[in-house]
Amino acid sequence: MALMDFTASEDSPPVELMRRAGAVALARTNMPDLGLRINTESSLYGATHNPWKRGRTAGGSSGGEAAAIASGMSPIGLGNDIGGSLRNPAFACGIASIKPSRGRVAQGNPSSMLDMSIHAQIMLVNGVLARTMGDVRLGLGAVMGAHHRDPQSIDAPLVGPAVVKRVALVPEPFGGDTHADVAEGVRVAGRALEAAGYEVEEIEPPMVFESYLAWSELMMTSLAVAQPLLVALLGAEGQRFLELTNIEYPPASPESMALMHESRYKVEKAWREFMTAYPLVVGPVWTQPPFAHGYDIIDADTAMKVVELFRFVMPANLMGLPAACVPTGVANGLPTGVQVMGTLFREDLCLDAAEAIENSVGVLTPIDPRE
Repeated sequence: MALMDFTASEDSPPVELMRRAGAVALARTNMPDLGLRINTESSLYGATHNPWKRGRTAGGSSGGEAAAIASGMSPIGLGNDIGGSLRNPAFACGIASIKPSRGRVAQGNPSSMLDMSIHAQIMLVNGVLARTMGDVRLGLGAVMGAHHRDPQSIDAPLVGPAVVKRVALVPEPFGGDTHADVAEGVRVAGRALEAAGYEVEEIEPPMVFESYLAWSELMMTSLAVAQPLLVALLGAEGQRFLELTNIEYPPASPESMALMHESRYKVEKAWREFMTAYPLVVGPVWTQPPFAHGYDIIDADTAMKVVELFRFVMPANLMGLPAACVPTGVANGLPTGVQVMGTLFREDLCLDAAEAIENSVGVLTPIDPRE
């Protein structure tokens, strides 16, 4: 509620570049308070329902954007991603998206009253959602590149040199349960890639659990610094989710901060080495189907189950890796899908593989939102 009358004074870099490419701004869509839940229930505008099944989450934080695209209201949209916020809603609503590499698409909100926190500088990126991978590729081409508002943004070609077409398939990632429908969706993607000429092997990248821990520590340490501001700005439900999922770390010290970033570097080094043999990693976005509204704040148990289900989105944020999201079908009335992760600045490999999956499975949307 605190920001209900706040209006942006200028366009952010992605909006500016989309307008320059000829796009027309249609609407600002719903999201959870400050983007800090993966369930789009806003204290100001209420809940965004999943277009496939009323009462289920559309994901988050860009749940309103994904639901609008999935129900045929909009052809393309923008979002950002620090913990799956481009991939979570794309998975939940059965559409496509791309979380670019860190630095590929400029940050820099000219209306922000605060500088970017350390966890956002390291892990937050802007990206594109759409019905098809072709439109996602088109949107990424429009918004990528260096911009004066973001000192970390760079110009880099979208297409890189040829690499071996080998995929590490991860149907059931370490760290919790995976629903059978989700695992089968990943294997559907694996079969589609094999048919398209990729070599596919079920193998998990190294240090997956360590990547979860490093992401969590970086997030929680940075959010703890901002806690007074969060309390002032978040609605009651957003505050409850943070309280239920809070992982207590010792007070930050120079030593603990150094160890945290050393751990992050070790994970990144191990994955980079792994990706010389397996340039693409294909696995679930969520390890469970879209949950019912309010499930994430019933109690500590349900809140942590929600954290568990999006665990495999964390590595890409921690390491700044690109990850494309593409549907793989429908199970029990809800979409299934995968994310295709690649090494830094190889969005082209992610998009190519995701497009091969889409060519096999087909495009699921738009659907009739009344059903």
